[in-house]
Amino acid sequence: MSGAAGERWIDPDLVWVVEDSPEDSEAIARALGLTHPGLTLEFTDRGTGFVERLLAAARRPGLVLLDLKLPGPGGAEVLRSIRSRPELDGVAVVAFTSSTGPDEVDTTYAAGADSYIYKPVNFELFRTVLKGAVDYWQKKAKGKDEGPAAQPPS
Repeated sequence: MSGAAGERWIDPDLVWVVEDSPEDSEAIARALGLTHPGLTLEFTDRGTGFVERLLAAARRPGLVLLDLKLPGPGGAEVLRSIRSRPELDGVAVVAFTSSTGPDEVDTTYAAGADSYIYKPVNFELFRTVLKGAVDYWQKKAKGKDEGPAAQPPS
């Protein structure tokens, strides 16, 4: 998929990861390298300037994996900034975090998250959870949503 000169487009095979933990970034790269070797991954370790990078990119990610506990602006603030920009409406944002408090889950969805996923400690489960999330959002971005609403009536 390519856009005309100056045109911004969303690439479902591009995932941007906002994660401040080098260990978690490495685990994400390793897990997605095993399950989705065709993905392009871009990493940043802070939310500062992230929305500006998204807006400036000619090729925008189909998916952003966003940690909530970040230095500088936290994940919820970054998420609200993304959702305040209509030109970023096609970018799916998944909170991928170790935070499990019900209030934080509610706040994250209220800020505009498309999904909220807890980071498992076990690598096999970590990989499985990430695979499921990326599969789902790629299918949705490519118009192949296989959720219950996409099923023919019985």
